[in-house]
Amino acid sequence: MKNFANPKEPAVKKLLTESNLPTADITAQHLTHFFGYGYGPELEGVVGLELYGGVALLRSLAVSPERRKSGLGSRLVAHAERYAQDRGVQSLYLLTTTAESFFLRLGYARIPREEAPVAIKATQEFSGICPVSSAFMVKHLLMASE
Repeated sequence: MKNFANPKEPAVKKLLTESNLPTADITAQHLTHFFGYGYGPELEGVVGLELYGGVALLRSLAVSPERRKSGLGSRLVAHAERYAQDRGVQSLYLLTTTAESFFLRLGYARIPREEAPVAIKATQEFSGICPVSSAFMVKHLLMASE
């Protein structure tokens, strides 16, 4: 697996656009906590995090059509979860319009939007980019001592 600590903005935007995911707030600086997978110049999968102390937003999970159903999405999420956990994140939140069942299988649970922490409510994803009809989900991460 080839990880891109900071995948390039054009490749991320291309894959997100092909997956019908928003790109309005994606900038090179925003990609600090994004992870990609691919061989050569092509990005086959990507996932991103926005870190806010003990909470984080998991966002922009996309896998190229030819790699879907290969387990790549699950591996990208697992990598993002470990990365977040290593940085003290206790709860990982996400919004999705199409992948609720996928995230349920990975241990995420749907919760009311009103339960979102202030930091998550303040994100562009939560406050405007994702529709209010999106499933809002959380996964509580175990700390190393647990």
